[in-house]
Amino acid sequence: MRLLADQVRGQKVEKALNILQWNQRPYYAEYLTKLIKSAVANWSQKNEDARLEDSNLYVKTIMVDGGLVMKRLRTAPQGRGYRMRKRSNHVTVIIDTVEMKEDDK
Repeated sequence: MRLLADQVRGQKVEKALNILQWNQRPYYAEYLTKLIKSAVANWSQKNEDARLEDSNLYVKTIMVDGGLVMKRLRTAPQGRGYRMRKRSNHVTVIIDTVEMKEDDK
């Protein structure tokens, strides 16, 4: 998940979604795509007067922190049991608008 977050950090939202759509890790990319779309929807709810197409949204911050770890036992030879950790994480996504200069328009 952190590898995907590093690829998306600082990109425009459209480009970030495109990167995630064609990524080699589709299982994790699906979750990040949903998070970014949710962040865009939240932004549009707070800024009802702004148009989404004209806003130049980008992924300002994306953080992946460790979450709950479920500990399970996996069978092993000679009656042993190996510990298996099923890790989860917490992802924080912050999007913002890019302020365009007069020369860039």
